[in-house]
Amino acid sequence: MDKVKEAQSQDLPLRTMKAQVSAGLRTDYVIRDDGSLAMGSKLCVPDIPELKNEILEEAHSSAYAMHPGSIKMYHTLKDHYWWKGMKREIADFVSKCLICQQVKPVRQKTAGLL
Repeated sequence: MDKVKEAQSQDLPLRTMKAQVSAGLRTDYVIRDDGSLAMGSKLCVPDIPELKNEILEEAHSSAYAMHPGSIKMYHTLKDHYWWKGMKREIADFVSKCLICQQVKPVRQKTAGLL
């Protein structure tokens, strides 16, 4: 989370939003006690592909996660993080996971009567 907080200070759109929240112009976001910007209880992640990929990798490949599908992974991450297009990026990330592709059962239509 410290990486996200540091990255927020480098991201112009989030810095602008943070200034608007401080000025009372935006009420849909909050500034946490640690100075990070959040949407409700969800930490706002800047549009930095490396940072988002690190979050996705940890949520998908950690020993505790065990390669969840995109729906389960989204439901886990949405309680803690927010970024624009998050659901789509999670689905793309999971669809490109080689281990998931190898292990996922193939769903074929059952053959008709011979």
